Amino acid sequence: MPITLLLDLDDTLLESNMDVFIPAYFKALSAALADKVAPEVMIPALTSGTKAMMVNMDPGRTLREVFDAQFFPKLGLERPVLQAAIDHFYEETFPSLGTLTKPVPEAVSLVDWAFAQGHRVAIATNPLFPLKAVQHRLRWAGLSPEKYPFALVSSYETFHFTKETVAYYPEVLAQLGWPEDPAVMVGDDIDREVKPTQAAGFPVFWVRKPGDSPAVPDEVPQGTLESFRGWLEKVNLESLKISVKTAPAITANLRSTPGAIATLISNLSAEELKRKPEPGEWCLAEILFHLRDDEREVFLPRIRKILAEENPFIAAIEAEPWAEERNYADLDGRQALEDFTRARKETLELLDNLVDEWSRKARHSAFGSISLQDLAGYSARHDRSHIQQIWKTKNGCW
Repeated sequence: MPITLLLDLDDTLLESNMDVFIPAYFKALSAALADKVAPEVMIPALTSGTKAMMVNMDPGRTLREVFDAQFFPKLGLERPVLQAAIDHFYEETFPSLGTLTKPVPEAVSLVDWAFAQGHRVAIATNPLFPLKAVQHRLRWAGLSPEKYPFALVSSYETFHFTKETVAYYPEVLAQLGWPEDPAVMVGDDIDREVKPTQAAGFPVFWVRKPGDSPAVPDEVPQGTLESFRGWLEKVNLESLKISVKTAPAITANLRSTPGAIATLISNLSAEELKRKPEPGEWCLAEILFHLRDDEREVFLPRIRKILAEENPFIAAIEAEPWAEERNYADLDGRQALEDFTRARKETLELLDNLVDEWSRKARHSAFGSISLQDLAGYSARHDRSHIQQIWKTKNGCW
């Protein structure tokens, strides 16, 4: 059975001391742009933009957009003024920083084996860099993207969350179309990989360096990168199923959905959004409007009702007929995504402030007694099924 492997890059596949690398990277970039911006202005702007990405919780903005909103105003310039110089830096100067890193010998053999087994391999690196930079770093690791058909490489152009937030992990799976295969995250950082991955309900393997003292409980799979293959060959695949049941996991999944969908449809035209994959199947525009109206007219009102009333009655709503009744296929799918994102952010504002309210009950006409957490979990599963549908439709997998 194929397994989805989410592989960290820094200090897992590539030795890269970020306490050394980041200052050198910032210094090199500021020097490359020094004829347009003084280094004493550039460095604080880079730091501010990076910090903004690390704390972003807005599913409506890519990390590049978050960075730009901090970075360029501090320079007093627009991106087009610097774009040619930035592109030249990543093409000509950035590769020289590879001398500050070292390839991990076991990395190439592991990736070669994974592809030979038919596993899906994604590079789940913290998306603080542009794709060009990540691709160079993969080459430094001996894992050239020209050679290896990675299913995904996370970067700041296409991601909305970093590893500092739990939502990064479901966004990775959502951008992969939420495959039903077993999955496991492989990484060395306890605070950015082990803990948030667990909070998201994902299996994780902690890459512990030789000589390191155990820093996570024994029940968390752990060992060297070299030992990971042996562990994976013996593990019960049922233990590698993703479980979205806790409030943090549910909220992270709900947060990841709008951004992941935006990335999935980013290169599609209005006509492609309206094209049906098969007779009787929804086109992408219909899926997007269904998500929008379900959020605005079903899920969000129910949350408000449960929070405002004691054990309220909730009637089942049949939303599928709305696609035809409201002519979704003839409408602007991108507008639907904007509306859905706006409504989902309202939902998240409510859920982010909850403490004990997750257990509040309601009486559902079809499901009987349910909690707010049950309702939110259902919505997360609803998201997942439609992301799978979007991915299939986009990739012609019918």
